[in-house]
Amino acid sequence: MGQFFEIRSCLNPDCGLRYPLMEGHSFGIRCPHCLGETHAVLKHELGNEIVREEFKLQRKRLAVLLDNIRSAWNVGSIFRSADGFGFTHAYLCGITPTPEHDAVKKTSLGAEDFVTWSYHKDAVALVKGLKLEGWMVVALEEDDRADPVSEFTNSQFQTPVVLITGSEVTGVDPELLGLADKIVYIPMRGQKRSFNVAVAFGVAAFSVSS
Repeated sequence: MGQFFEIRSCLNPDCGLRYPLMEGHSFGIRCPHCLGETHAVLKHELGNEIVREEFKLQRKRLAVLLDNIRSAWNVGSIFRSADGFGFTHAYLCGITPTPEHDAVKKTSLGAEDFVTWSYHKDAVALVKGLKLEGWMVVALEEDDRADPVSEFTNSQFQTPVVLITGSEVTGVDPELLGLADKIVYIPMRGQKRSFNVAVAFGVAAFSVSS
C-alpha cells in the first residue's frame, strides 16, 4: 500500500496557509505559521518513481570530484543530483565533508547509498592517477580557456568522465585546471557572476550526462 499525504488549510482567515502533511504525522496538524486550527482539503497518494526507458540504457562511467567544498549541505545536494544524472562515484577531496557527516546525509536523502564515494586528501595526485587510467577530466570554472558547458556532451566521447567542482570561495585549484582535458563554464544572464556550487553542478551534470 502506498503512502498518502494531506493538503491542509488554516481556518484562521488572517492566515489561510496551505501546506502538505504526511499521513500519520500529528506534528503539523496545527498551522505551522499561526498555530491555528486547520482542516484537510484533500488527500493524495505519493507518486511512484517513474523509470523512463531512456534512463535504462547503459551509460558511460561518470564521476564527480568535489575539491575543498566547505558546506555539507552543498555536498549532500550534489550527491542527490549526481544520482539523478547517473553519476556512479564521488571523489571527495581536501576539506570536503563525507556522508559520515549528518548534514550531508540530511540533504542527500539517501543518494549516498547509490553513488559510491571515496575520500582523498590531495585532489591533484588523484587526478593524475585518473588520467593514467583513461579518464577524461572536465573542470567547471570561469576561465579564459573555458567553453560553454552546453557545448560539451558525454555522447561525444567514449572515455569515462570525471567532472570537477571546486571551493565555493576560491574555485577549482589552478593545478587541477592545468590537468583538465576540458574546462567548461555556465554562461550567466544576470548581475551575479556565479551560481551556488550545488546548483552549478546540477546544470553542468545535465550537459555532461546527456
